[in-house]
This record gives sequence, C-alpha cells and structure tokens, in this order.
Amino acid sequence: MAATTPMAGARCPLSRSPTQRRGLSSQTVLSLSSSFSKTLHLNSSSSSNSFHSLSLALTRGTRGGTAAATKMSMEAGVGVMGTKLGMMSYFEPEGTVVPVTVVGFREGNIVTQLKTAATDGYDAVQVGYRRVRDRKLTRPELGHLSKAGAIPMRHLQEFRLQSIEGFEPGQRLVLEDIFKEGDLVDVSGTTIGKGFQGGIKRHNFRRGPMTHGSKSHRALGSIGAGTTPGRVYKGKKMPGRMGGTKRKIRKLKIVKIDNELRVFMIKGALPGKPGNLLRITPAKIVGKNIPKS
Repeated sequence: MAATTPMAGARCPLSRSPTQRRGLSSQTVLSLSSSFSKTLHLNSSSSSNSFHSLSLALTRGTRGGTAAATKMSMEAGVGVMGTKLGMMSYFEPEGTVVPVTVVGFREGNIVTQLKTAATDGYDAVQVGYRRVRDRKLTRPELGHLSKAGAIPMRHLQEFRLQSIEGFEPGQRLVLEDIFKEGDLVDVSGTTIGKGFQGGIKRHNFRRGPMTHGSKSHRALGSIGAGTTPGRVYKGKKMPGRMGGTKRKIRKLKIVKIDNELRVFMIKGALPGKPGNLLRITPAKIVGKNIPKS
C-alpha cells in the first residue's frame, strides 16, 4: 500500500491542540476564569475586555493542569509607613525591661489614590509617605500626587482592604486613630544587606579543625555525591548573597506611643538598619479580622 501524505495545511490526527497540550479543556478554562472572577469580586460594571484578558491570563499561566494565578492577600486594616530610628530599653511601670524598636513618622501617610473593584479589580488604598522636593520626582509622579491634592512624597504603597469606605484622596491618616498601645502589628521591611557571605555566616555552619594538618577551616566541604546523582541538589545551602531581602515579622506589640515625639515603641527587633522604611499594619488574625476563606 502506498503511503499517503497529509494535505498542506491539514492538522495531523495525532497532533494535539495548544489547550490539550497544557492539560486543560476549554470547559476547565471557562470554569477557572469564572471562579477567579468571583474571587476578585468583579461586579456587573466590569468590562468584557477585562474578563477576556483574565481568561487569557489563566490560559497562559496554567502548568500541568493547575492554575498559576493566586488570590492576593488582604490586610486586616489600613496601615502606615514609618522610619526605623533604632533600639532602646523601655522600663514598664512595674520595672520590667523590654527591648523595643523606636519608629518615627515623618510628614506623610496621606491617601493618594483609591482603587475599586469596578476600575482595578480589587479594593485598595494607596498611601504616600515622606515629603521630598519637587525635583526629586518625575512629572508623571508629580501629576499623580497633585491629582489627589497631596504633597510630593517619595514612597507610595497600597493596602488592600475588604472595604474602602471612609477614605478619600488627600486624607491624612491619624496614627492615634489607627493604632493604640497594646495592639499587635505586622511589620515588614528590607533586611540589612551583607553582601556575598560564606556558609558559616550565612547558614551558621561549623568550621573545621584549625590544627593537626587540617586544610579545611571555613570551607564548605562536600556538596553532593559523585556518580549518583552526579549533580548538586537544588536548595543546597551554599555561599551566596546574604540579606537585602523583604522580611515580615508578625504579631509584635506596641509598647508605647509618644504623641509629642510622634514615635512608636514596638517590642522586639525590626528589619533593616536605622533609617530604613517600615510598613506597619494591624496583625492578621484569622477568624477575628481576616475571613477564614
């Protein structure tokens, strides 16, 4: 029997469509897009173009039949930004010594933008912090701030909330109304960058013997087997860049609030060195101020 050749432009019967190669059917993609739209609280005022782009993003972001899109986390309440000033010892009235980090607040913490589910797909409050000169910002940045009636500020961050009622652009956040003494807060910031470090400093490895002919003092040592598997496992603790990453410390207690000096005294150590920018939000407690699902 003579072999037949497929016609030009015809698809091979054994070939698989792009959707099938990803392991997803069209019905699965539609169900994922509909469930994801409910998660983002898209109401009837959302445009069809945004829904179509969301479906395309889900289709492109699927791997092995599972959706790669994740739900953004919500804050327990609007937060503020502050500057780390340093650490000190605080003496409570009964005489207990508490190590605290002093956080100062420069001019700022002003609402610069409100994002809604109808326009952006989620509800959030954008807050600006730390006043700077006009020449430190670009014209688009100055136009964005002037639209809200705010002063030129260096830092802008969003706080995603369940509801943005009661906020308006240009509103100045009053620290005393948001936080009280004894409240628990989540503090995030950038840790101190320490550059390229070895295994002893970076991962608390122990050094080798210093005498009796040892030639391995602070070296890493063996990092894997030979023939099998013939490679180094992923995630192996090795020398590398240390610090300079974002870190969040949860459920820290506000020990003291000084309204005259405009500082918070928060129990424990906070990320970064003095002068570092900190993001302070009410602590997330599932079932109390954060829904379980």
